[in-house]
Amino acid sequence: MSTIAPEAVAGGRTRLAGLLVVPATLFVALMLIGPLAILFRYSLNKFVPGQFMVDALVIENYIKFFTDGYYLNVLIRTVRVSVICTLACLVMGFPLAYVLARTQSRFKNLLVIAVVLPLFVGNAVRAAGWMTAFGSRGALNASLMGLGLIDQPLEIMYTENAVLIGIIAVNLPFMVLTLQSVIEGIPRNVEEAAFSLGANPPVMFRRVLWPLALPGILAGTILTFILAMNAYATPVLLGGPKFQTMGPLVYGQFAQQNNWPFGAAISFILMTATIVLTMTANFIVRRRSR
Repeated sequence: MSTIAPEAVAGGRTRLAGLLVVPATLFVALMLIGPLAILFRYSLNKFVPGQFMVDALVIENYIKFFTDGYYLNVLIRTVRVSVICTLACLVMGFPLAYVLARTQSRFKNLLVIAVVLPLFVGNAVRAAGWMTAFGSRGALNASLMGLGLIDQPLEIMYTENAVLIGIIAVNLPFMVLTLQSVIEGIPRNVEEAAFSLGANPPVMFRRVLWPLALPGILAGTILTFILAMNAYATPVLLGGPKFQTMGPLVYGQFAQQNNWPFGAAISFILMTATIVLTMTANFIVRRRSR
């Protein structure tokens, strides 16, 4: 009787795995890369009022963006808001994720559901809820004035602080769930060994827990940063028309100004900035951790 070599079996499994990946690869190529290529081509066209879009191969749309202080300020504001929201989600999400990962309570599933539950509500609905809380006659101002803590309503709506709170509330569950899955994979006896060797909680966190949880930290920060960079409903509803970020700016060029070439250029600038900043932060964190 002939036997099949282990190398042949491994090669067959590799080929089978490759074939299984083909449908998803083709779907991504057709449904994502294809439209992006068309959008990039649009960004090189000219916009002529009354003629919608004129075929061309120019970079004037990109030059317009980087030579206009208004658009540069929008990009800087978007990056600033995204960085602040990402750091806030990490600071607030890590303790909660640790508690969820280490708890032995029978109500653990309920706690996880409580974290996931806000994801069942759309961003626009949640932003509308914050509007009822932050308005001049909203629940927050009414409560503070009723308690006599303030005489005049606080100006929270249509400010950067309102946008920050709204985006953090949207992104925090993603950070918590990502960190929880990684922390659960870290053996508890590793932490106990650090304590038995004389490490206090801050040292254990810095020397043991943080390095082991770094893959989840990177995944969570990348996810929340990308979501914050591309946020649309929250900046529009809580920031108002004067608080522009890149997401609403892209929509305005396409839907309101009807300037598809410039809108396509802004889209690619947003995508490029997101990718470059994410890869840079990833590289710096991994290098410092080593």
